[in-house]
Amino acid sequence: MIAIRSTEVDAVVVGSGPGGLAAAVTLARAGLSVLVVEAQDTIGGGARTLDLGLADGVVHDLCSAVHPLALASPFLRAFGLEERGVELLAPEASYAQPLDGGRAAVAYRSIERTADGLGQDGVAWRRLLGPLAAHPEGLVDIALGDRRSLPGDLATAVRYGLRVLEQGSALWGSRFRTEEAAALLTGVAAHAIAPMPSLASAGAALLLAGLAHGYGWPIPRGGSQAITDALAADLLAHGGSIVTGTEVRDLDELPRARAYLFDTSPRTLVRVLGRRLPTRTARSFLRFPSGNAAAKVDFVLSGPVPWTCPEVALAGTVHVGGSRAQMAAAEAAVAAGQHAPRPMVLLSDPTTVDATRFSERGLRPLWTYAHVPNSSTLDLTEAVTAQIERFAPGFRDVVVAARCTPAARMSEHNANYPGGDIAGGAVSLYRMFARPRPALDPFSGGLPGVFLCSASVPPGPGVHGLGGWYAATRALRSRFGITASPSLAP
Repeated sequence: MIAIRSTEVDAVVVGSGPGGLAAAVTLARAGLSVLVVEAQDTIGGGARTLDLGLADGVVHDLCSAVHPLALASPFLRAFGLEERGVELLAPEASYAQPLDGGRAAVAYRSIERTADGLGQDGVAWRRLLGPLAAHPEGLVDIALGDRRSLPGDLATAVRYGLRVLEQGSALWGSRFRTEEAAALLTGVAAHAIAPMPSLASAGAALLLAGLAHGYGWPIPRGGSQAITDALAADLLAHGGSIVTGTEVRDLDELPRARAYLFDTSPRTLVRVLGRRLPTRTARSFLRFPSGNAAAKVDFVLSGPVPWTCPEVALAGTVHVGGSRAQMAAAEAAVAAGQHAPRPMVLLSDPTTVDATRFSERGLRPLWTYAHVPNSSTLDLTEAVTAQIERFAPGFRDVVVAARCTPAARMSEHNANYPGGDIAGGAVSLYRMFARPRPALDPFSGGLPGVFLCSASVPPGPGVHGLGGWYAATRALRSRFGITASPSLAP
């Protein structure tokens, strides 16, 4: 800590998740000296790939595994991941929804192919998502903006808004006639870990489903760590530095700087700033509620998941929850503080597109999350296994190893996940604009020169780097008089 304290820099970034690294890269490219301080021994926050010790040669993504926002994010598009050697592999099918009775609905990259597979609801699917998928930049502008700027593509914003109102209200059952189409969209809505229908879950569903047909849902070759490593390499190349294994408990532990950016939860920000922060401001940060949670179950398999419907195996992501009614009931239980008997499970199989993820013995990783109440201590291994077995009989026979990280322990590898809240705070319509508190500048840390750049600020959770980018551009303007955003190009 003494060495860090004695360092002289222009800006300090606390936390090395996607938001923190995006902020650091932006500042360093503007010619500033930047220090990143990370509490964990490895960088990346929710975008890390590690050997969990389950099987030799098998690595798992610690949190994020599939990255629809990596191709959509204006920051990462300008940064040029693929030009930097990060291979983003888009599966033939973005996601799938298995149903009882051996049925399934599949969302392919092609909206036409998807609609053809939905039978009588094919036209309805095209009408709902076609206008959004045809204008992905406009969709991203409204859904991933800073919540303070008007969207440039007003036509797409209106289309998106009207569809959110429909799918986020009692009208959500008016469009589709088949269980397959309704469940296919609902599985995407479940990414918000919120009651359904709701405007928040509908907003997430329409953004991600639109991007599935516009850009696809890619998986980085080798794992999510590839994105983190590319950001870190650029930071180091521009004179920045990174220190790991160092938890910041007080601002006095950091070197003097003209700007401090926190890729942390608001509660951590309040703790570090202490009495320097006005009491009223501290209270407003502390009132930002945690959201519902996820328990992680990592598997090692000896063979592919034996889905009853073979087309499900084409998808990199599978939403394992059954029908729309069954998924809504599971999410309602979680919102009420209860464990659903059949939890909502999100599953990713990276070997769908990435052969490098096989071990020399042919073993493969399987990534899953199950939604649970915040701070749940329950081991979900059996519940998740049973849900998958429901749609893939014989799944147990290919499981070589499994490990659950209960929601209550998620913060052990990332302090930004208190109680297993992987979204950086409650996801609701109000909190999308008052995130993390009602303020003209949502990125302000409450003191001059202090900024927040985690998933707790707009546009919210996801590996997109935008919270860091937005916060860093404000720091450049207000603290250093730099009004032009630096080039991010390779």
